[in-house]
This record gives sequence, structure tokens and C-alpha cells, in this order.
Amino acid sequence: MSYLEDFILLRERFNHKEKRIEFPEFDMEILNIPFESENYKILQGENFYNCTLHNKKFIAESPNGKDPIPAELEKLVKVDDSKIEENRYFSYPVVRKMGAGRSKKAILLFHGLNEKLWDKYLPWAKKLVELTGKAIILFPMAFHMNRAPAAWSDPRFMRRVAIEKKKLFPRTLYSSVANAAINTRLQFMPVRFLWSGFQSYYDVIQLIRLIRNEKYSFMEKNCKIDMFAYSIGSFLAEILLMRNPEGLFTDSKLFNFCGGPVLTRSSPVSKYILDSETNISVYTFFIDYLDSEIRKDERLSHYFGKGHPEGEVFRSMLDYQKKKDFREKRFKELSKQIVALGLEKDKVIPPFEIINTLKGEERSIPVKVKILDFIYNYDHVVPFPVNWNIENEVDRAFNKVFKFVAKFLK
Repeated sequence: MSYLEDFILLRERFNHKEKRIEFPEFDMEILNIPFESENYKILQGENFYNCTLHNKKFIAESPNGKDPIPAELEKLVKVDDSKIEENRYFSYPVVRKMGAGRSKKAILLFHGLNEKLWDKYLPWAKKLVELTGKAIILFPMAFHMNRAPAAWSDPRFMRRVAIEKKKLFPRTLYSSVANAAINTRLQFMPVRFLWSGFQSYYDVIQLIRLIRNEKYSFMEKNCKIDMFAYSIGSFLAEILLMRNPEGLFTDSKLFNFCGGPVLTRSSPVSKYILDSETNISVYTFFIDYLDSEIRKDERLSHYFGKGHPEGEVFRSMLDYQKKKDFREKRFKELSKQIVALGLEKDKVIPPFEIINTLKGEERSIPVKVKILDFIYNYDHVVPFPVNWNIENEVDRAFNKVFKFVAKFLK
């Protein structure tokens, strides 16, 4: 079957609410595994905060948003993130060979920013199963996929939100129904990107601990875990690999697809990702104001202090010129564990910026980075278009990419 045929069949039959979905024609199955995040209390919305690692308490931050805003926007801005049940209780899909028993090898697959559905990634996971034989764990980041309230995907509600936001910021470009929720939440409170990122980071660690403690019947205790990361998923994967908490990623490989640069060297302005005003707000907060916010916020200061090395790694991946020596030294140490592939026409994650970050300013880091181009029209969000008119061309491109991926991750 072609990529397009696989995409249609998998999309039609996948349902994250079913415990097990069989695909006998592929000799493959998808398991939806329930997960309860233990890390949701790091998000805004608590009366007080407690770092359990250091038994340190912090008073709650200021309420979500002080200035009056339209009611439609208020439903997204003035919300206690830690109380959003969908983000705490959810399931993640595991794609694997039919009746595989306990898997000895797995690949964690991380998605892109502002994604609500696994549709795009199901053929990717299927191909990785076929080419590597490994179980593919599709793990959602905080407030993405099925970790977000259904209202955030309601077209009518999101259309009203987009209209009201446009009235407040008439110069906004690339505002749409698809990105209205994430834009509203991040523009008015960009620190959400940080805390949800930390939750995602700690959730992955929790997942691997559960595997190591034999809590899953489908996974061996000492299962080798590699990572395949796309777009912003590469940002998370790189931080995990660079920090290597508890030695969980000492032997892990990471393949970055259309991802890898520091935050400021990506351009996520798209009607499917961030609008122009939100992009400015997020970048301004993390590049211009983060240092001052850390000085005046005790909790931020703690999580960026010596007791949480992941904070230093996070900061090294924000701005190209800041903590460059630390970042490049770490990538040099990890150079045999990382391979990246960029696409020539990708404007969100320009391939030369992947090279700048992973190979370093002097190009002295021996991380392998490959750049491809396709003969059909594509972009960052849709590298493999679902279009019958170019079915064969897309099929060839898709197979070329994933043979390269599998050669490294197999």
C-alpha cells in the first residue's frame, strides 16, 4: 500500500478510546495505554507549589491575567491549567507488531507544536515498525493531542476567539481557527510554554520509570528506548538527551526530523502553529525578560537553579548566543547519538539552522545532518501531502526519509 492509502486507512480506524485496534493486513496493532501525569501540579492554578525533590514550598503566582479581556478569550486565558483533567488523565498509542509480547526495543515519537490529532504520525509509526521491528510509543506533550479540552478544537468557539483576538491585535498575521487556542493562551501568558514544557519533560521521565519498574505488560523492564522527534518535539527530545536524567538516555539515539535548532532560530509563524503576535510575545518573554523574571520569581529561580540542571539545558536551547559553549560541548559529547534531517523548503525550521545548532558555529561537532528536497510542493506542517495527483512522488519521498531514519534507529 502507498503512504496515502496507509494514511486514509489508519486515520479511519484509529480511535484513542479503544484499548486495542488490530490491523491484520499490516500484521500490526495499536494499544492505547492509560496514563496519569504525576506532574500536573507544576502548572499554574495551584494555591501553593512544592518541589518534592527538594521539599521546598512556593507561594502561588499571580492569577492568570489581570487586565480585562473579551469573555471568549477569558475562557482560555483565565483558566487554572493544573485543573484541566484531560491534561492529567489521558492515553498514549503504542504501535507494534501484532501480538508482539514484551518489547525489548522501543522508539518514543514526539510530535510538533499545536497538534490535536495523531493522524499524520500513524503512517510514520507504521513504517518505523516495519523497518525496525520496534514498538513505537506516540507520547503527547502537555495540552496537545488528546491532552487538551475538546472545546479548544470546537470550530465555532475558536472562530469567535480568533475574531475577538484580531480586534485586540489588528496587525496580527496568520491568525486562524486552527491556532486560536494556543495563540490566546500563550500571547497573554507566555510562561505557559515553560511550565507545560517542564510537565512534558517530567512525564516522559515518569513513563520510562514505569517501564523500568515493570508496570507495563507490553514492555520489557530493560527495554532500549530511542527517540524520533519532529519539529518542537526535537526541542523536548534534545533537552532529555542533554540532561540524561537518572541515566535513562545514556544509550539512547535521537533522530530529529525537521527539528533541532534553538528556539530563536525557528520561525513557527503559521496558521497551523503560532500567529505573528504570539510568536513575538513568546520570543520576547524568553529572550528579553526571562532573566528578570527569574530574579523576581522564587519558583522560577529554583527551577533554573543548580538543583534542576534541566533548567540550564532549557536555557541553553533558547538563544543561539547564550550558553553556547555549554550547549556545543554537550552536543559534541552526544554526537554519535544524534542524526537530523531537514527539508530544503522548510521555512518553520530552516535546515541551515539545524546545522548551526547541531554542528556548532565552527562546524566542529560531528553530528550528521542531511538536507533533502522533494519535487512536489510541501511545507513544514505537511511534508507528505495526501494528494492522489502526486501519490507516487510522495511515496518515494516518504520511503526515502524513513529508510534513512530506520538505518540509524534500527
